[in-house]
Amino acid sequence: MTRANEAWESLMRAYAVLTKQFNAEDVWGELTMREYDVLYQLSKCDGPLRMSELNRHVLLSQPALSRMVDRLVERGLVRRCPDPGDRRGVRLSLTPAGRDTQRAIGRPHARSVARALSVLTPEELDQLAAITGKLSQNEEQ
Repeated sequence: MTRANEAWESLMRAYAVLTKQFNAEDVWGELTMREYDVLYQLSKCDGPLRMSELNRHVLLSQPALSRMVDRLVERGLVRRCPDPGDRRGVRLSLTPAGRDTQRAIGRPHARSVARALSVLTPEELDQLAAITGKLSQNEEQ
């Protein structure tokens, strides 16, 4: 096996372990971890996002994301608004309830992430951020 394959498998194992650990925590309320991820991604934006923009940041297919957004809209957590640049398009943003929900879940989840990554030194955290940042730039290539 090549070094690249070994590194990839190690990254995927770490992701699986951490995802399973986070998913089992009692912080999600009535949301799934993936629904929370959609709220989180929207919370990081200065303004409403097109569905295609949101889709670049979540681990869901476009049809699955569309269905999830429909459910979040029905629950009053996400709103659709017309896209001023494209009459056929819509943009997505958090409602006040969605923002409150994201923050209420985000605080304990952030503590969980800090606990899980506490096995790394500050230097290793910097290295991890640099490495994963570099890998995520492959999307533009």
